[in-house]
Amino acid sequence: MTDQAKINRESARPASLFERADSMFGLGLAHSAPKLPPVPPLPEAPRRAPRPQPADRGSQPAADRPRAAAPSSAPSPTARAPRAVAFCGPFAEVDREHLREGGFLVPEDSVTGLLEEFRIVKRELLADARASDSALARRILVCSPHPGEGKTYCATNLAIALAAERDLEVLLVDADVVKPSVTARLGIAGDLGLMDALADPAIAPESLVIRTDIEGLFVLPAGTASARAAEYLASARTGAVLDRLTQGAPKRIVIFDTPPALAASPAAELAAHVGQALLVVRADETGRAAIEDAQQLLSACPDIKLLLNAARYSPSGRRFGSYGAERR
Repeated sequence: MTDQAKINRESARPASLFERADSMFGLGLAHSAPKLPPVPPLPEAPRRAPRPQPADRGSQPAADRPRAAAPSSAPSPTARAPRAVAFCGPFAEVDREHLREGGFLVPEDSVTGLLEEFRIVKRELLADARASDSALARRILVCSPHPGEGKTYCATNLAIALAAERDLEVLLVDADVVKPSVTARLGIAGDLGLMDALADPAIAPESLVIRTDIEGLFVLPAGTASARAAEYLASARTGAVLDRLTQGAPKRIVIFDTPPALAASPAAELAAHVGQALLVVRADETGRAAIEDAQQLLSACPDIKLLLNAARYSPSGRRFGSYGAERR
């Protein structure tokens, strides 16, 4: 189904799915930070001998003289870590048959090659999120250079695959405010959402998050369309909303499905609020110039990865999903 590339990985190990896309396009979108030599410790300052004190000529003996009060050993009060905001929006049941008809992952179905592909993708993303250990790294933007390259398909499947992780919450945000489709792909109804929370500070964003019957999966619809969508996304309110959705929640991953980077501006605006970006490109269709232009627009994100969609070949000849199948 896919072939993916994490850019500029070490060549000492076998090429991963992320690296094969990089070998095809050779863009080098992300670079590992150079290792610096350890800083030598500062030389210890020489200790001075205690200064002799003049004898007290008063009538008080040394034992009876008042002593300075010892510093208190009581620990200073520490600020409490913020509690995670609980999602409290409406509940909806995801239409499993609708998922199957659209070629999406279905949590209750057997393991398939598609599931194994997205397991590899999510491992790369989770590893980098845990290594950074920041709320920003747990926000992942999914987009493509052009329409029709599979970014919503990949974002939805990635969210379903991540929700299968134990003790992990996954919020799938439909940030394609131009042509929203996440709720339709899942077969659920969506009304108010992201744009409403950005336009009205009185609306708590967690109250608009849909709780689904897929354990660990939550959805924030795009919300009410507005001609000022780009301005809302560029405002300080966006940072406040996203911080509220992720603060105090180290086991919460947020996936943003955005419009194509070269077709609309929201992807570039949101790139400054995420720690990882997954650029979906279609094999044999997406040109190198388009990838470079999209990468430039997403440059506010520190970590951009390629995901090669609709690849019909594998250089290693690997075929996922057939190992556990019964031979006939």
